[in-house]
Amino acid sequence: MDSLDATDAHILRLLQADGRLKRKDVADAVGLSLPSVSERMRKLEERGVIAGYHAVVDAKRVGVDVAAFVRVSVDGSAHYAAFVEAAVAMPEVQELHAITGEGSHLLKVRVRNTSALEALLGALQRLPGVHGTQTSIVLSTPKETRTLPVERPLAATAEGRPPTADDRQRSTDDRP
Repeated sequence: MDSLDATDAHILRLLQADGRLKRKDVADAVGLSLPSVSERMRKLEERGVIAGYHAVVDAKRVGVDVAAFVRVSVDGSAHYAAFVEAAVAMPEVQELHAITGEGSHLLKVRVRNTSALEALLGALQRLPGVHGTQTSIVLSTPKETRTLPVERPLAATAEGRPPTADDRQRSTDDRP
């Protein structure tokens, strides 16, 4: 885990809320000069903590109406790399996770309609080593976010012990 101080954490919370926020506004919000904030942001980018800045596109407004989660079972590790490479290359696959439990991978996919979903499932099932899929179509999405709960770091308590959940809660209660 990368070490973040309270100011870095505050900058990350601000940018996650509005990635187009002007650096001057970030500087004002965290109480630093514009050059200091620019340097901190540059370092966060170089360390890969900030991985990019992206527009959030409303899927329904661009005609991509069906979201689904697909659990895929891939036979053994011999087919693992080829499956991952093929799935990553499919534009409909938004997320690809290697998982424990039933199946070996969980995919989040978005397609225009159920016919497109059927075609995508067929393509997945034809990949070498795939011996089954199980699909759940999303009916509604009350919450979807990429925002991470970035908190300021907590030092050890006065007693020298690591912070507890109660200590963390007190820290977030007084967060700016």
